Amino acid sequence: MADAVVEFLLANLKDLLLYHVDLLSGVKDQVESLHRELSLMKAFLKDSREKRNEYEYVRELVRQITDVTYEAEDIIDTFVVNASMQKARSTIRKVFYAFDHTQMLRSVSEQIKSIKVRVKEIYDKKMFGIQSIESGGPSRKISPRKRAPVVEEENVVGFDEEARTVIERLTKGPEQLEVISVVGMGGLGKTTLAKKVYTDPSIEYHFYIRAWYYMSQQYSRREVFLGILDSMGHITDQTYKMNDDRLAEELCGYLRSNSYLIVIDDVWTMDAWNDIKMAFPNTACGSRILLTSRNNEVAMHANPYSYPHCLRFLTDEESWELLCKKVFREGSCPPELQELGRRISKRCGGLPLAIVVVSGLLSKREKTRDWWNKVAESVSTYVAKDPKQCMDVLALSYKHLPDHLKVCFIYFAAFPEDFEIPVSKLLKLWVAEGFIQQIGQESIEDIAEEYLVDLVDRNLVIVEKKRANGRIKSCRIHDMLRDLCIREGAEEKFLQVIKGIQDRASLTSIPNYYRRLCIHSHVLEFVSSKPSGPHVRSFFCFSLDERDVPREHTAFIHEAFKLVRILDLKSITFSRFPNEIVQLVHLRFLALSGHFKVLPSAICNLWNLQTLVIGTTSRNLDILADLWKMLQFRHLHTSGLSCLHGPRAETRKDSEDPFVRRNIQTICTVVPECCTENILARTPNLKKLGIRGKLLTLVEERGGTSLFDNLAKLDHLETLKLLNDTFPLHPSQCNIPCLPQSYKFPPNLKKITLSDTLLDWVHMSTLGMLPNLEVLKLKDHAFKGSQWEPLDGGFRLLRVLQLGRSDLVHWHASGHHFPRIERVVLKHCTYLEEIPYGFWEVSALQNMELYWPKPAAAVSARLIQQQKQQGQRMVNSAFKLLIYPPDL
Repeated sequence: MADAVVEFLLANLKDLLLYHVDLLSGVKDQVESLHRELSLMKAFLKDSREKRNEYEYVRELVRQITDVTYEAEDIIDTFVVNASMQKARSTIRKVFYAFDHTQMLRSVSEQIKSIKVRVKEIYDKKMFGIQSIESGGPSRKISPRKRAPVVEEENVVGFDEEARTVIERLTKGPEQLEVISVVGMGGLGKTTLAKKVYTDPSIEYHFYIRAWYYMSQQYSRREVFLGILDSMGHITDQTYKMNDDRLAEELCGYLRSNSYLIVIDDVWTMDAWNDIKMAFPNTACGSRILLTSRNNEVAMHANPYSYPHCLRFLTDEESWELLCKKVFREGSCPPELQELGRRISKRCGGLPLAIVVVSGLLSKREKTRDWWNKVAESVSTYVAKDPKQCMDVLALSYKHLPDHLKVCFIYFAAFPEDFEIPVSKLLKLWVAEGFIQQIGQESIEDIAEEYLVDLVDRNLVIVEKKRANGRIKSCRIHDMLRDLCIREGAEEKFLQVIKGIQDRASLTSIPNYYRRLCIHSHVLEFVSSKPSGPHVRSFFCFSLDERDVPREHTAFIHEAFKLVRILDLKSITFSRFPNEIVQLVHLRFLALSGHFKVLPSAICNLWNLQTLVIGTTSRNLDILADLWKMLQFRHLHTSGLSCLHGPRAETRKDSEDPFVRRNIQTICTVVPECCTENILARTPNLKKLGIRGKLLTLVEERGGTSLFDNLAKLDHLETLKLLNDTFPLHPSQCNIPCLPQSYKFPPNLKKITLSDTLLDWVHMSTLGMLPNLEVLKLKDHAFKGSQWEPLDGGFRLLRVLQLGRSDLVHWHASGHHFPRIERVVLKHCTYLEEIPYGFWEVSALQNMELYWPKPAAAVSARLIQQQKQQGQRMVNSAFKLLIYPPDL
């Protein structure tokens, strides 16, 4: 965590020195010197990563570096706030504050000097301590413990079908050696499943040689080879005298002539597999390696040609069955405890390890309703009371993460329990927090998404929903992992979670080092208490229902959280825009809801702002802020019909337009009138654009050109939403006659959404000609007419097609019209007679969803499903058909 803290402060200081040096007047030299000292600390942190896990002395140094970095950050950020306020004052008022500013400079200068002295002291201690360690001097070494997991062999629930699947994969297939992997989150039962498979009679019969080795994080090649040979009973005194390579040859020679099954349990890295794989000969005997891991990437590396077996969570019924078996053994649960017992088992989230732990707690006490009710109210708390059995097992996954992923993972504690986290928001928050460092020319959001995928591959994050293009739309983490995040977050001085009004009193005792404050309930009661967090950098409010908050309860925010960088107040509804927020110059992410119609021009004073999310009850929103003055700005999300204005000043003619903002990637949603060259030419790297209003204004030509022509210059645009909002007129009174020609669309467009455009189906051919289109969402009344006949040669890359309400009756199409279609979704297409039968020929088609279809259309979809299942090319097809309501 210290690495991220120092990295962020260094980046912040660099930005100040490059772009806002005027604010550092009087202390610039001190800030530059501090930057150099902290750079040395950064180098030490990088060099000491391995020693942290071994030596308590090094860990203590790292803790001291974190504390002193936080203190330095507070001093610099406070100075910048005060300097910004003084800079904004009028000339007359500046005279009165001149003396105060001089005093402030003197004070800050002394504080920075003090910090530098402390940094030097830590550096000197580090040099002495590391030299002592390297010379073998006295230092407390943390000895890692290698302990094989306790394998549950009795009362196993939910593994019968899983075991059959794995056994079939082991006993069938090619004669060549094959690696079969079982992957899943810690505590899910990978070892239990592997043991069930390993001891199955059919496996004992099928493989001449069997061996088991538990590998874990700390291993040596020698120990692995000796362990496998010992498991097979093929070990002598001479074997112990062999080196690694000779042991590998011995093992390879023994396995060469017979079919074998080797279970390698708990492999953590690709390097670990690379270290040992040479000992397993690839002979045509049908031999297998069964590998278990928490990391999907390890499994795919061991065998890139076969998907790993992903272990699932237990169902609610399986969880209840397991709890009953563990608590009551051969008996049954008393009727008066069944409802509470089911609640308890469900709250374990399908994690067998958690169910086993909580079952042990229930077994040790008298089985009363009061006791069971207490456990049901806070299952994870009771599980955490026995860390050796559960939390420490889960913590292994966290401790094995690289530093850049640790901070991203702990961040999940900021969200409430069972909260479905929008990925687009999560990635923007990570960027705003400074967790993501730029690498080459790759988009910083793309790097953040790679981090998330890495956490998913490590089975630490659960994918809740996917986007039409296959990317993750929302995610969550298991409740037990969330508790782990909260625990580690507190230990790392990372965040404070206020779960309810009962925790409110504890706010006054929050240590100064907590940087993030997360309110998970009773938001109105909390903010009305006027809490104070002078060191808080991120302030989140979550609530099930948005609440109107009186003005007097929110005016304190800019004073209470002067140094805040992230302010997420979407669950609070403001009566008017809180103008005081524009004084929070460190803001990078701002999310607000309210009844306001105007965003004031003063927002451009937030020179650090990257993301602005505004939800308003007003139909129209006028954005007066000159966003073109904001160098860091990246994403604009607004509701309603938003009007965005162009730059207010003249541009230079002798160089690049100073108001071009290459960072801006998202503008959603704005009225068509905003699509001028003056605006769009200044956002050359725009990736997502949403337009809402009278689209006729966008496409109608005047003087031979239209506003839509400006979109063709957006070479990086991938997503375009066109929402024809003509209120108070009906869309039919102001619909667009046709789409612009295909060459006028952005050249790299991958996703289009249309709504209320009421286009004739003949114009679908224009969309079909877009060369990179992958996702097409036709919302309600996007097209009109009873018949659609696609033209040949279109939609060559289209993977997802969604149709909303329309009067379409006959859809004449064959498979070749949509050669790469993977998913078809129809919502309320109540007139459509049938789904084109030719879809069964599309080998890529995996999913079809029909909501409120005509019965005849439902029948045709089932015929397609039947044909795909019977087709020779689709024997192993995973085609899924969803029809709602299911009785159609």
